[in-house]
Amino acid sequence: MLLAIDIGNTSIAIGVFENEELRTTRHMATSIQHMADEYATFLLNILNHQGFSASDIKEIAMCSVVPPLTTTFVDLSQRYFHITPLVVGGGVKTGVRIRMDNPREVGADRIVDAAAAHHLYGGPVIVVDLGTATTFGIVSKEGDYIGGVIATGIATAAEALVTRTSQLPRVELTRPKRVIGTNTVAAIQSGIIFGYVGLVEGMVARIQDELREKATVVATGGYAELIANETAVIDKVNPDLTLVGLRLIYEMNKEQ
Repeated sequence: MLLAIDIGNTSIAIGVFENEELRTTRHMATSIQHMADEYATFLLNILNHQGFSASDIKEIAMCSVVPPLTTTFVDLSQRYFHITPLVVGGGVKTGVRIRMDNPREVGADRIVDAAAAHHLYGGPVIVVDLGTATTFGIVSKEGDYIGGVIATGIATAAEALVTRTSQLPRVELTRPKRVIGTNTVAAIQSGIIFGYVGLVEGMVARIQDELREKATVVATGGYAELIANETAVIDKVNPDLTLVGLRLIYEMNKEQ
């Protein structure tokens, strides 16, 4: 079995694959304060709950945008699973050519998502990741990562309203009944939810114009379903896109 680990700024996604089948997924909060032993306890509990053991894990692949935790999870993998994981980065075959001014600037998770999206849906494809940041990754028909867009994430924007104003409350990020809010909570929910729907629709339209061809739009990340329910521009929702990409990249490198 393959253990796939996606270390993000806000949460860490864990997936267990048996061949091509994703058997289970879990998420935990990202904290650089946690030690390898603490994360190992969580992982082992997940495996035990699903009827697996550490000895069932034969392969590990991971990507990370939090460098301190990369080291933590490599240590965890070696100590508890006796496996040196494949860490997506320089020198790792991904099947994605990066057509950026500085390829090193592109986060490993963006490349993993690009590999998965092109494999699953073909190209061109726009990957909209609605997580800590709202990002758009554009992949050509040939599978090249040709550029992206980065905007503030939904939860980050909502939190900024609380911390940067004196009277606005923290609200649950759920769909309001109407666009026109008749109270402060509903007004904030409308501004955040429908505001980000407008952002996604506007950016997708501009990207399509520059591409001069129709691209499949795939949404992933914690708020993908919420936004996708409000717009027709998102063609596919795949919350496990990064985990699938990690499996694909692991298979590419295993064959070398």
